Amino acid sequence: MKHTIHTVESVTSGHPDKVCDAISDSVLDAFLAVDPHSRVAVETFGSHGLLVIGGEVTSKGVVDAGKIGRAFYRSLGYTDDLQIMTNIVQQSPDIAQGVDTGGAGDQGIMYGYATAETPEFMPRAVALSHKLTQGLEQLRRTDPECAWLGPDGKSQVTMQDGKVTTVLISCQHADSVSQEQIKDTLVRKLIRPVVGDLDGVEVLVNPTGKFTIGGFAADTGLTGRKIVVDTYGGLVPHGGGAFSGKDPTKVDRSAAYMSRFAAKNIVANGVAKECTVTVAYAIGRADPLMVYAEADDGRDLSAIVKEKFDFRPKAIIERLNLRRPIYARTAAYGHFGRDGFPWEEVVSL
Repeated sequence: MKHTIHTVESVTSGHPDKVCDAISDSVLDAFLAVDPHSRVAVETFGSHGLLVIGGEVTSKGVVDAGKIGRAFYRSLGYTDDLQIMTNIVQQSPDIAQGVDTGGAGDQGIMYGYATAETPEFMPRAVALSHKLTQGLEQLRRTDPECAWLGPDGKSQVTMQDGKVTTVLISCQHADSVSQEQIKDTLVRKLIRPVVGDLDGVEVLVNPTGKFTIGGFAADTGLTGRKIVVDTYGGLVPHGGGAFSGKDPTKVDRSAAYMSRFAAKNIVANGVAKECTVTVAYAIGRADPLMVYAEADDGRDLSAIVKEKFDFRPKAIIERLNLRRPIYARTAAYGHFGRDGFPWEEVVSL
């Protein structure tokens, strides 16, 4: 990862786009809970009192997507009312005929990455930005001194030559609290504990001067609009496919998870300090069109990755046990570098 200077962002679970990701993944989990072989592709759109949930599903289960969406929005602390529309139809048989035989659910390119830079095997800027937004949510939910925090928020971290140079926090807040109090509290309770020594670090908090309206009352949200936040902060390539709302036959999701699994284990086993894995598929075809892996020093690691990791869709699903309702928790704070997911497990090669 050759970036002398770079900036990475994260958003809280109450950010409108992340709300939509979580609703899509919660609907996915609900279908998988009643039918592990459900085929699900669900998108969510929220905007100023309107919530729309649509997509394609093939399942033996029946799920009330609107009820799930409203309950999640309320669980974040939002109180504005929502008009809810749902339009979920049967998956196209043209796609199903290729997937039923073990083929990929779509064409596309996926990337996986890992680095020995942090214990999470993620770039430091990515790890810090997620810790800052997670910290915002934890303070809001658990610290009475921060009861003025709202669900919506963002973080941004700029690093140059391995050092943090700028930290930016934008947080929804009650109208009664001053910006000075917000900054002082967050520096003391969040930024300094996460980042460490702030000498020489520019700290920006709510640079517009006010952030009292959040969620769908303030902005439109859409599933899949934070794919860079979900992955590696833009520091490595992205194939363009979103994750949330898709069952594991969709290689946009499952192959990205397998690519991370392979890259992380290459690094964790000492084969390389950094590893990038690239895989590509044709819809309906099981064998990937390509599998390529490269170390930070330019070594081609494709042979070992192909030997140790099977990238056929069914093999991915089986190895990572992906037909379970585990996806709602992925929707905020990144899909990678967090404990508890099968693609983050370290194994011996």
